[in-house]
Amino acid sequence: MLAKRIIPCLDVKDGRVVKGVNFEGLRDMADPVEMARFYNDSGADELVFYDITASFEGRRLFTDVLRRAASEIFIPLTVGGGIRSLEDFDRVLKCGADKVSVNSGAIADPDLIAAAAKKYGDQCVVLSMDVKRVDGQFRLFAKGGREDTGIDAMEWAVRGVANGAGEIVLNSIDTDGVKQGFDLEMLDALAARVDVPVIASGGAGKIEDFQELFRHPGIDAGLAASIFHTRQVDIRELKRALRAGGVEVRL
Repeated sequence: MLAKRIIPCLDVKDGRVVKGVNFEGLRDMADPVEMARFYNDSGADELVFYDITASFEGRRLFTDVLRRAASEIFIPLTVGGGIRSLEDFDRVLKCGADKVSVNSGAIADPDLIAAAAKKYGDQCVVLSMDVKRVDGQFRLFAKGGREDTGIDAMEWAVRGVANGAGEIVLNSIDTDGVKQGFDLEMLDALAARVDVPVIASGGAGKIEDFQELFRHPGIDAGLAASIFHTRQVDIRELKRALRAGGVEVRL
C-alpha cells in the first residue's frame, strides 16, 4: 500500500503567504521562504506553492521567491500559477520545482497538458482544478476561482488524465477555508472517474477530517493551508494519529 501524503500549501500573493475563505477575503500569513523551511523540517511529504493571482492578473509566476524557497527544502515541490506554456514549465522547473501544476493555462490551451507530459513526463504534470457546485453540476472554475468556465469538472479531469496529467489536485471552492471537512462527495465522484493519484484540497479543520478523508478509496493525499500555518494541526501529530488508525503514512 502506498503511503498517504500530507501536503501543506502556500498560497502566495505579492511575495507573501495569504489565506482566505471560499477563495475570498485574503489575509497575510507569513514569509513563504520561512514557511517552506518550517514545513521541510515538520514532516511534510511534499509542498505546494501557488502564485494565486498570476493567472487572473495575466502575468508570469514569480521566480525569485520560488528559487529561494526551493533551495531551503528537500521534499518534493509542486508549483503553479500563471503556467500557460512549455516555457513556463521550463522556467519553474529550473527554479527548483519537481512538479508543475496547471489550471487556467490548460483551460485556455487544452493541448498544454499533452505537450508538457510528452516533454517532461506524466509524473511532472499536475492538473489542478478549482471546482464549485452550480445547478447540481460540479463546475470547473478558472482564474483563481473567479470565472465559471461552464465545463463539467469530472469530464475535464478524465480528459486531462487521457492527455497525460499524472496527478490531480481537486480544490473545492465550496469548502475552501471553512474547516468543516473535505468535500467527500466531490472527491468520491472524481476518484471514481480517474486512475491517477487524487489530492484533496479545501476544508480541513482538524485531525479527524484527514482520518475521514483516507477512509475513502482513491484519495492519495490531503492538502491544507491555514490549519498548518497557524499550528492548529501539527503534521507529525497528525501522522501519528493516522498511523494509529491504520492509515499508512511516512513518519
